[in-house]
Amino acid sequence: MPFRAPILLWLALAACAAPAGQGPADPDACGASALQHLVGKTEAALAATALPAGALRVIRPGMAVTMEYSPQRLNIELDETGHITRVFCG
Repeated sequence: MPFRAPILLWLALAACAAPAGQGPADPDACGASALQHLVGKTEAALAATALPAGALRVIRPGMAVTMEYSPQRLNIELDETGHITRVFCG
């Protein structure tokens, strides 16, 4: 019965897949879309900006960050010169 292994593998992978049409409840749960105007500005602009309540992570070049996805966490990515290059949830 050599065909069992591929079937069992397929069933195991299918069990890990999310049901169709079910993604994150709110892809902008952290409020990143309202802060896209910060892209291109310096990190100092953060002090003058009303940031949403919740988890905030400022990511600098070469900084180690965890890879778990947290939809409520606001991530602000900086380049080598201290300018904001990306604002996103996760």
